Amino acid sequence: MKIDGRFWLTKEGQSFLGAGRIELLERIDQTGSINAAAKEMKMSYKAAWERINGMNTLADQPLIERLTGGKGGGGTKLTPYARELIATFHRFNELHRQFIDRFSEAGDDPERLARILSRTFLTTSARNQLPSVLKEIYTIGLHSTLTLALQGEDTLRSTITAKSVENMGLTLGCDTYAIIKSSDINIVSAQPSSDTDDNVLTGTVETLEISGDNIEIALRLSGGTLLIALEKQGALQNLQVGMTAYAVISPLHIIIGL
Repeated sequence: MKIDGRFWLTKEGQSFLGAGRIELLERIDQTGSINAAAKEMKMSYKAAWERINGMNTLADQPLIERLTGGKGGGGTKLTPYARELIATFHRFNELHRQFIDRFSEAGDDPERLARILSRTFLTTSARNQLPSVLKEIYTIGLHSTLTLALQGEDTLRSTITAKSVENMGLTLGCDTYAIIKSSDINIVSAQPSSDTDDNVLTGTVETLEISGDNIEIALRLSGGTLLIALEKQGALQNLQVGMTAYAVISPLHIIIGL
């Protein structure tokens, strides 16, 4: 059994924005044409226009602008307001997905779900706060290496002090958070050597956002977890949206939260 859920934004009791409508707006932005966007989504122009008109009716500002004449022969483009709505939707949708993931951790065990929901939400400056389950504890001397299971089949190793394991009451099977600063994740395009002691996780580059000398990289792991990394532009290594890439993380840089 799997807990799942769809995310919609409503306004005045009516459906306003959903994944399909956002995709339509994004395709209009890419093609500059409602007709072309409709064809890509295998829907009629009439159906596409009805969706746009429905959104426009509920929106505080127009979502599209019609272009006439000129070198390109006219077309359609999104307004700045529409682009803001798209960004807002994606952010809310990601938070909704994280919420659903917390439910999914419980599987078909309602008591475990109750424990998950009773956990205090963390508030830290770290961009990555990943729900996980403690699968293994290996202690040598003053340090313990923990193996954490993320969503899907992805795993992480974290090295903390043995005293921290004792003080936190960590036991196999307990629910934890793997907390990682975005600056402690290195995203590379070439698969690292297999003899590295670092965690190496495979994923797909979802977004690249450049600001000044920095670049924020969102990497969606094969199991579904989203990692956010912050690097200098010089470390970009020809990364592109949609390509396979690898997250390299030292076990020493992963903090454990409960």
